[in-house]
Amino acid sequence: MVFTEVFVVAVVLSVSLRLYLASRQVRHIAMNRAQVPAEFRDQISLQDHQKAADYSIAKTRLGMINVFIEVLVLMGFTLLGGLQWIQSFTSTSAEGILAGLLLIAVVGLISSVIDLPLSYYKQFVLEERFGFNRMKKSLFVGDWLKGLLVGALIGGPLIFAVLYLMREAGQQWWIYAWALWFGFSLLLMWLFPTVIAPIFNKFTPLEDGATRQRILSLLQRCGFNSNGLFVMDGSKRSSHGNAYFSGMGKAKRIVFFDTLLSRLNDDQIEAVLAHELGHFKKKHILKHLVFSGVGSLVMFFVLGLLANTPWFFTELGVNPDFANGAQAMALVLFMMVLPYFTFPIRPVMSWMSRKHEFEADAYAAQQSAPQHLVSALVKLYQDNASTLTPDPLHSAFYDSHPPASIRINRLNSLQGAQ
Repeated sequence: MVFTEVFVVAVVLSVSLRLYLASRQVRHIAMNRAQVPAEFRDQISLQDHQKAADYSIAKTRLGMINVFIEVLVLMGFTLLGGLQWIQSFTSTSAEGILAGLLLIAVVGLISSVIDLPLSYYKQFVLEERFGFNRMKKSLFVGDWLKGLLVGALIGGPLIFAVLYLMREAGQQWWIYAWALWFGFSLLLMWLFPTVIAPIFNKFTPLEDGATRQRILSLLQRCGFNSNGLFVMDGSKRSSHGNAYFSGMGKAKRIVFFDTLLSRLNDDQIEAVLAHELGHFKKKHILKHLVFSGVGSLVMFFVLGLLANTPWFFTELGVNPDFANGAQAMALVLFMMVLPYFTFPIRPVMSWMSRKHEFEADAYAAQQSAPQHLVSALVKLYQDNASTLTPDPLHSAFYDSHPPASIRINRLNSLQGAQ
């Protein structure tokens, strides 16, 4: 029972920390709701500031409910016998690798169904209340079904191959499985812009005009070669705006949400894109790939140690069936418990991400006037109802981008240095 106790302690500590951080976030935002931070008073009204505060508090409280649901589902699957029951069904319905594949499919489907009510509430109650939802219920259901289908078509063959390696490749299977997974991830990055993303959204070339010419000029200055400039119909789901580039090599695409183009002027659009290009020029994508590759290699190594260890299964409420699906059960158990042991390292990952954001901002300030990025960010904070007053500790754990005040002050200092 030693690992059972370690597991329960890790879950309790992780859940307690997540709820503590969320309560801090709610309290800190509520305390600062009555007054717009000084650096934003000329651009953001008190009404917009309070809308952002209320929206952030509502999302955080919904997240707290999700924490409780996640831990109940985890315990239901593990110590309360849910996975054991599913294994008894799948092992009598199929054999060997197919039994393992069926096990993962059933667990995935159950998890997806459990997630549906909260996802529905977030989209059609919370987002609707604050004026962001533009999604029809039919599109919501369609996205869910498409997600299941795409996940099965893409994930099914990969999982089958990993399970085969776990059974047939000997004690060093985890090295081959990691190489397969990492290579497959690179392939997906290459295929995403042209094969996967169009399943969910419509992409149209950015029309000729001043905006397109401005962007092409920026790309030429930055030495960035793309496979086209596209506008995505994000407005059919939400009024939130964004821009990104995706893909690898010659398949790189620059994508603007139609909601973003409708809200920003050409100066601001150029500044936002210059920031995104900063991630490319500073090799942040490559650094992320290296970090992800090393991290996943470590995880596969640990999984390699645990996959054939009976106590790993029994201490988590499962009697392993090594003839029919134990390898798949090891994958499922590992992915379920891993977040509760790795949560304490989240601040390190968030710090790295925020560092990259600062570097991308600095690059954008060199390619476009800093005040244009400042005005674009303030507009996006306002339009997306992003809180201007996050709790510092909560932000350190969760925020991939620097808090608004710190980020704007940093950009203003760059502007003063020019």
